[in-house]
Amino acid sequence: MAPSILQRRLVDVSERLKRLRAELGVTGEPVAFPDDKAEDTRLRSLLAETPIADAEARDARQHADALARHRDALARQIAALHREQDALLDRMAAELSAR
Repeated sequence: MAPSILQRRLVDVSERLKRLRAELGVTGEPVAFPDDKAEDTRLRSLLAETPIADAEARDARQHADALARHRDALARQIAALHREQDALLDRMAAELSAR
């Protein structure tokens, strides 16, 4: 692969990594709050023993779980981009040493 193509792909991967890291930073911090809220709501629903309290607890848990899944998906994407970046750097280094 031509060095310019490798360089463009490497720049693209780097930019995608920056965006995903920024999104993970925004997503990662507030995940703890919905988790705490879901647990508090669950405890209140146990004490209240009403269908409304159960529904609120279920909604809070679903919200917290959705945020956690999103955070985990971002982390997986970042890991995949790191692997791609490493492979591109290895190919670039191999091409440079072959010259």
